[in-house]
Amino acid sequence: MIDRRKFLTTVALGTASAAFLSACGQSSSSGQAGTADKPVTITYTWWGNDDRAERTRKAIALFESKNPDIKVNGNFSDFAGYWQKRATEAAGGGLPDVMQWDLSYLRDYGQRNQLLDLGTVKINTDAFEKSLLPSGQIRGKTYGIPTSTNAFAVYYDPAKLASLGIAEPDGSWNYKEFNAFLAEVGAKGNGTLFGGTDYTGIWWNFNIWLRQNNIKAFTDEGKLGFSKDDLKKWWNLTADLRGTGAIVGEDKATQLLPKSPFGSNVTATEVTWDNFMAGYLADSGAKELKLVPVPSDDQDNLGLFLKPSMLMVASAKTKYKDAAARFIDFMVNDPEVGQIFKTSRGVPASKTQRDGTTFEGTDKLVVDYEKSIEKYLKDAPEPPIVGFGTLESTFKRVTQDLNYGKLTVDGAVDAWFKEADDLIKQNA
Repeated sequence: MIDRRKFLTTVALGTASAAFLSACGQSSSSGQAGTADKPVTITYTWWGNDDRAERTRKAIALFESKNPDIKVNGNFSDFAGYWQKRATEAAGGGLPDVMQWDLSYLRDYGQRNQLLDLGTVKINTDAFEKSLLPSGQIRGKTYGIPTSTNAFAVYYDPAKLASLGIAEPDGSWNYKEFNAFLAEVGAKGNGTLFGGTDYTGIWWNFNIWLRQNNIKAFTDEGKLGFSKDDLKKWWNLTADLRGTGAIVGEDKATQLLPKSPFGSNVTATEVTWDNFMAGYLADSGAKELKLVPVPSDDQDNLGLFLKPSMLMVASAKTKYKDAAARFIDFMVNDPEVGQIFKTSRGVPASKTQRDGTTFEGTDKLVVDYEKSIEKYLKDAPEPPIVGFGTLESTFKRVTQDLNYGKLTVDGAVDAWFKEADDLIKQNA
């Protein structure tokens, strides 16, 4: 259990850029920082929008002002192209010195010895909850340090519910009650407002359901920890809602891209990560949005956990290990960095950074939600299996085919398990 009693208690990279990153990140053999007169240059890359880019540039400038012997060359891209660039760089041996990272890809690169074991350099983790750190560890080695946390929640728009005469939920619901709530919104919304999207199409929501039923998603040996029957039960949870006003159809959801149905004011709820609050408010123009826990058939076990919303990692081939470590330590621990990012990366994972950050408005909503669920939180999951990013994408696509009527539940389960089995064998 995570103890939070003291809690508050792109510039896309082309081939030339990749070559530049490789050259800058690996041109010295000293592994040491430089001097104020002759600073070393490390490379740092991240994904995100212009807002994150602006915040990150401010954090880099702050780091450089406090560490005049190190310069940071920063680049970013959108999430879709980020991993293709990393794969290309890894194949050529030229990963950037320091990188923003996602839990889904940590094992892929860590087990292939492409990431630096951060346990071999100086990064202070004293201010981190010990139950969170294993999410960045593989076989006893630390490859990633969480920058921040997020948790799953049900977003809802109170104004939309009020307009339909529906009482606001308190989050103490089971799946039958949650489905009935979505159906009521859809019925009263009369084709203009849907209850939500198909929540069974989100891998991490399935992971939470497995935890609610005391089932591990993956074994320690890198195999699936659940059966076809488990996945069949999961996808059957919304079988009666598909094709009704309870959940928005895939054709309509696709037309709304890049916005979500919730951000487009087409649904009254959304089940997702809590740090999307600011984006949803901006997209929807809503005056207020609220967060409550996800449904569970066991109210003593909500299956919730704090997931690293992102991690900081370093290249195993960096020639500037000390400089990379100092930059990572700064980005995850410095209170002024917390003030720059607020909850745009999630709630700061380091207590030092958290306590040095003032949370107001939408940021406070996210922080308060995570505080409200602290008694339900359990250890964060370890990094998923190699190739998980592909399986997560397939999970969403197969659920979309379910909603299009292209697949039955049995057919969807067989299709996903075949891809999973092939991927596991390939990476065995």
